[in-house]
Amino acid sequence: MSDTCPTPTGTTTPPPRLRHSDPGLPALTCPTPLRDRPTVTMGHGGGGVMSAELVQNLFAPAFGGGVLSQLTDSAAVSLGGVRLAFSTDSFVVRPLFFPGGSIGDLAVNGTVNDLAMSGARAAYLSCAFILEEGTDLSLVARVAETLGAAARTAGVEVVTGDTKVVEVGHGDRIYVNTAGLGLIPPGVDIRPQRVVPGDVVIVSGPIGAHGVAVMSVRDGLEFGVEIESDCAALGGLVDTMLGITPDLHALRDPTRGGLAAALCEVATAADVGIALQESRVPVPPEVESACAMLGLDPMYVANEGKLVAFVPPEHADGVIAAMRAHPLGAGAAAIGTCVASHPGMVVARTGLGGTRVIDAPLGEQLPRIC
Repeated sequence: MSDTCPTPTGTTTPPPRLRHSDPGLPALTCPTPLRDRPTVTMGHGGGGVMSAELVQNLFAPAFGGGVLSQLTDSAAVSLGGVRLAFSTDSFVVRPLFFPGGSIGDLAVNGTVNDLAMSGARAAYLSCAFILEEGTDLSLVARVAETLGAAARTAGVEVVTGDTKVVEVGHGDRIYVNTAGLGLIPPGVDIRPQRVVPGDVVIVSGPIGAHGVAVMSVRDGLEFGVEIESDCAALGGLVDTMLGITPDLHALRDPTRGGLAAALCEVATAADVGIALQESRVPVPPEVESACAMLGLDPMYVANEGKLVAFVPPEHADGVIAAMRAHPLGAGAAAIGTCVASHPGMVVARTGLGGTRVIDAPLGEQLPRIC
């Protein structure tokens, strides 16, 4: 097998030559597995095509149910005449602490953001810790403290939980699961199926920081400047957007699989094409440089504090202005539109005037980033 790894566009890039704090660390390897393997692979957890196939072909038929079939970030359900958003997520990031955040921050913000993508105001969380025998209790306490602080910052309350312990060698110190409940305001109906041709595609700010930040400390890479995760709770930003119009058609937080996966999911669910202007997609210079060194595409790198919105054109300018007035949306930009042509496909106009198809990722460029 060649020592090159295919990028999302199908090209190959030789392994990068980087300054490394651990000269004994094995070389970077391609994480994309074959799709016909009969066993679980890391690609099944990457948020791309393999994850979707696992859910659609194994879990969904086993579980059934009409609500589940929508496969949105959180489920919108009615209970006693009240519309609720309900979501659950598990966090297995390595390392547990990274520049700009920790597994505790992710456990809160990831679930709060899933609820926010339905327009819901998060209210309550559950929290379960799975601990490996031998883990220092001081480390558990540190994670718990960061989780509690993140919950207070996000304005949610942890109201129930669970703890399990597994034997040495059967875990990686700490895994966390959180589930959340939130209220969906009257008149709000946010889901990918509402996206139509003409909708403006808006991203809330520069992409790619989270995945690169986690990778830099996990693999001991040095890029000449510290890159921090964008991990943040987006509920307040979504409230600001809803204050302009409740008619936001769809919202997604581009976590695993990055912006590319989020756009492809919406294009498929809505059966529309998406036409991007690649030059309008904001990428921090340090992230762009790091990705260039590693042969990665920032479009496929995970985020934890960004969203992509699909907004009717008559509301787009007002929504962007409101987002830019909010600390978490200061870098908001319109990056494209939804079109009737090439339904289910995302096509980007490059800076050189050509076009390229933005495919859904097969697995994940950077595993264990959330």
